[in-house]
Amino acid sequence: MRPSCGSIRPPFCNSDAILREILTSSKTIALVGASKNPNRASNEVFRFLLDHNYDVLPVNPGLAKIGETVHGQKVYASLKDIPVEIDLVDIFRNSNDAGGVVDEAIEVGAKSVWLQVGVINEDAAERAVDAGLNVAMDVCPYHELPRLGIKGPHN
Repeated sequence: MRPSCGSIRPPFCNSDAILREILTSSKTIALVGASKNPNRASNEVFRFLLDHNYDVLPVNPGLAKIGETVHGQKVYASLKDIPVEIDLVDIFRNSNDAGGVVDEAIEVGAKSVWLQVGVINEDAAERAVDAGLNVAMDVCPYHELPRLGIKGPHN
């Protein structure tokens, strides 16, 4: 007798329609795991998003504690510290830590979460989708904006 597969859910799969929706409807992006180091991917993607007319707010508790800025933007310690509505939370943390960030994104009312290339957390993606958020996982806006022919936010 074969075991039941009813409780096994399919793995998360990105949709171009959802990626397009996230990238065109988001204006304010909280980038979690922001770095001042220009050799870090988070720093390069931060600058790329600014150059595409997004409002990007860096989140890094260590940098916030010492009053740092990244690309001229004040660094926040957490999503809860950001005083404006967040459209998208872009996550540059490891896969395990991403779950807590997704939960905080849900709590603060973000509209979407974006788990960067290599950041894969199926449970967190499912929680976000169940909470009504748009989700992108294991992809990067640096590649997706040009691939989809998107110049920046439309709002």
